Amino acid sequence: MDTYDLIDLALQRFTAKEVAMALGVDVRTVRRWHTRETEPKPYIADAIRQRLLPLGDPPTGPATFRFIDLFAGIGGIRIPFEKLGGRCVFTSEWDPYACKTYAANFHDGPDHMFAGDITKVYEEDVPDHDVLLAGFPCQPFSIAGVSKKNALGRPHGFADKTQGTLFFDVARIIAAKRPKAFLLENVKNLVGHDKGRTFSTIIDVLQNELGYKVHTKVINGKHFVPQHRERIIIVGFREEVPFDWDDLDLPPVEDGPKLRTILHSEDGSEPAEWQCLEGPKGRVSSKYTLSDKLWAYLQNYAMKHREKGNGFGFGLVTGNDVARTLSARYYKDGSEILVSRGPRRNPRRLTPRECARLMGYDDTFRIPVSDTRAYKQFGNSVVVPVIAAVADLMYPLLDRIGEPVPAEKKVA
Repeated sequence: MDTYDLIDLALQRFTAKEVAMALGVDVRTVRRWHTRETEPKPYIADAIRQRLLPLGDPPTGPATFRFIDLFAGIGGIRIPFEKLGGRCVFTSEWDPYACKTYAANFHDGPDHMFAGDITKVYEEDVPDHDVLLAGFPCQPFSIAGVSKKNALGRPHGFADKTQGTLFFDVARIIAAKRPKAFLLENVKNLVGHDKGRTFSTIIDVLQNELGYKVHTKVINGKHFVPQHRERIIIVGFREEVPFDWDDLDLPPVEDGPKLRTILHSEDGSEPAEWQCLEGPKGRVSSKYTLSDKLWAYLQNYAMKHREKGNGFGFGLVTGNDVARTLSARYYKDGSEILVSRGPRRNPRRLTPRECARLMGYDDTFRIPVSDTRAYKQFGNSVVVPVIAAVADLMYPLLDRIGEPVPAEKKVA
């Protein structure tokens, strides 16, 4: 692929402004390259590959198994399954900024399908696959009695219980395509939402309506990363297999890593092109340090709540600590995880690269969006090593499951 082709490919995924920023050139220069008015210098090809496009080459040859990635976000669930030899054949994600990050990190060939809004995708148009992955958003469920629905001439079963929620889209695809297995991830609060009725409905649909063997477990990310982050993992298999959570390889929490393992070294050993660092020693940029006004506000806010007996306030941490849960609102003030810089200095936020590490992404993961967007994306992400541990448990069992049930025998 020559330099012009690489420029065209980059512009399919990013705006001219974003390409220009990544390459350190003017927007008009990028546009002139795109229209072939001027010729880019030889180094531009390598710069595009290094800063804007996924590393390595697109996958070739047969895949060990095929999977789809629903509500994909930035692809945290996809990574472990791809490393096991799986091939992603379909992705859905509606947020355009998450799509930019996803496109910057994954190779998808011509056979791959990408949908922005899964609610507008007909389930039969989804490619056949062995494993369905979904970090689906949870919306409140409205459960109505079957008898009342029958009286109104409306459907019941999972189409009734989950219509209007995004879980319905997961269920209808499972019903139509009958994958060998699925992995769903959500916040721990899903288990207790609406006094447990929401979670009960989800399990009832997967287990009783769709006929899958379902296993659930709340897993804390701090087994793998220095962050308290509990999430519910729902695994299902189309047939009975010897899946057992006791076989899950979780390092002891007490031996888990501390924040110093994800903080910048600030010794000049990290890539100079990381925009969060500055100077020859790669010090964290001063823009991440809280202003006097914001730091005073957070301290006063915490004091008022302590006087009322509440536990609300900022989370000040050092390299020897484990952080609170990183949230999508981190971009606002960073209050849940503030890195101490000593008693006489204002603390700082984590950089987007540190947030990526906190979620278990390695340093090759591209962050092509603004800090604000990056904070939102990592705050909404899965802890990648948690998914990897579950994927390792699921993978050997896929070969024990036969081909999909014939259409006439599928659960309606």
